[in-house]
Amino acid sequence: MKFDSPLFDRIRVKPDQDRRLRQTQPACDWPGCAQAASHRAPKGRTKESEYWCFCLDHVREYNHSYNFFAGMSDEAVARYQKDAVIGHRPTWKMGMLGGRRAKKPGVGRFFEDIGADEPFEMYREFGARPRRERSQREASRRSVRNAERRAFHMLGLEIDAERAEIKARFKELVKRHHPDANGGDRTSEDKLREIIEAYNYLKSSGYC
Repeated sequence: MKFDSPLFDRIRVKPDQDRRLRQTQPACDWPGCAQAASHRAPKGRTKESEYWCFCLDHVREYNHSYNFFAGMSDEAVARYQKDAVIGHRPTWKMGMLGGRRAKKPGVGRFFEDIGADEPFEMYREFGARPRRERSQREASRRSVRNAERRAFHMLGLEIDAERAEIKARFKELVKRHHPDANGGDRTSEDKLREIIEAYNYLKSSGYC
């Protein structure tokens, strides 16, 4: 039995740290060097995800002579540094989407969708509407939806009733509440008027 075997390192009081490093680390990539590679160094500008593995002495020597812009002209270096400010992402002027001039209604809808408030009406020229106009329009939409719900309720139908079902229900209620069907009794005349108004509203809204 060999007591210096690495199998005993896990139970030793003072394991041989240097030996474990030599076993887990690869050899230095520097030509002719057999030391453990304890440091990484980038291979170059076009190989950002690739690295050399060097020992401490050779990684210092490599970093001393490393030049990220090697092979690039001064103009290319300046352009690269300028693009690095914006993360090398494309940009365009205000009023442009993807490098093309945006349609005014589209930009206006964008500012409405994000709920942006512009007290100085900077984007009105692109079709954006102030929040007070949007709130009025949204209130009118809510009132229309409430009116539709009331009309369906007046006919005794659900909001998702089909067109044929609405027409059949309307005819049934007219026959039931018409004075001629009640021996000339006009007590349900108001009810009949509400039913007709509800049906006409749904018809004008395209439900029937």
